[in-house]
Amino acid sequence: MPLRIVRILPTLFAVGVLVQTAVSVHGQVAPKTKEVNSKDGLTYVWIPNGTFTMGCSPADNECEDYEKPPHVVTLTKGFWLGQTEVTQGAYNRVIGNSPGPSAVANLPIHGVTWDEAGTYCRVVGGRLPSEAEWEYAARARTTAARYADLNRVAWYSSNSEGQVREVGQKAANGWDLYDMLGNAWEWTADWDGNYQSGESSDPHGPANGNERIVRGGSWASGPEFARGSYRGGVKPGLRNNFVGFRCVAE
Repeated sequence: MPLRIVRILPTLFAVGVLVQTAVSVHGQVAPKTKEVNSKDGLTYVWIPNGTFTMGCSPADNECEDYEKPPHVVTLTKGFWLGQTEVTQGAYNRVIGNSPGPSAVANLPIHGVTWDEAGTYCRVVGGRLPSEAEWEYAARARTTAARYADLNRVAWYSSNSEGQVREVGQKAANGWDLYDMLGNAWEWTADWDGNYQSGESSDPHGPANGNERIVRGGSWASGPEFARGSYRGGVKPGLRNNFVGFRCVAE
């Protein structure tokens, strides 16, 4: 009997381009949810399209005005997202001459500018995530301020012993993404700007601004920053040793 395809997802192909594929599991067709990108050797996870409430989580009394108002966002297309932050080893393989202060292969790359992060993502066939994509992926369909107990999922000021940690050592979120909270702040594609009320689809922030949005908190920041809705801003040309990134592929 020929294979009947009931669902198809794009896949990171061996040469870094996207193709359509399906796999058979126990006689049934199931989509692949993880792929290794041969250009950087990192695993990417499929994030399905969907609708969520972006911004301050219900009953979160740590929210700042910049995280409000909560508003409904629809992402009309799924996307591949790095399972971990881009590592120093991957950055050195792709770009060379890591600007970070350490040469440990499995540490997240940090100390890169926004332009350098974007260049890396383009070279490996992707881009930086929008702020909405980042929050949607971090929440993994949860609505609380944090997708699990913070000590279980994040390196932050209370448990990191004052240093950045190798990626993937804490528990993953519901979509098997590691370090979405803590370890290194993560660049997003968007300029800073205030939220608007009302529903939107595939938002990408304002056309210009002073800072690019970073998300997730870091090994050096307190628990109030390691929340799914918290928004930070960093000037795009700044080399901040607390800031790294991960890439999207479509």
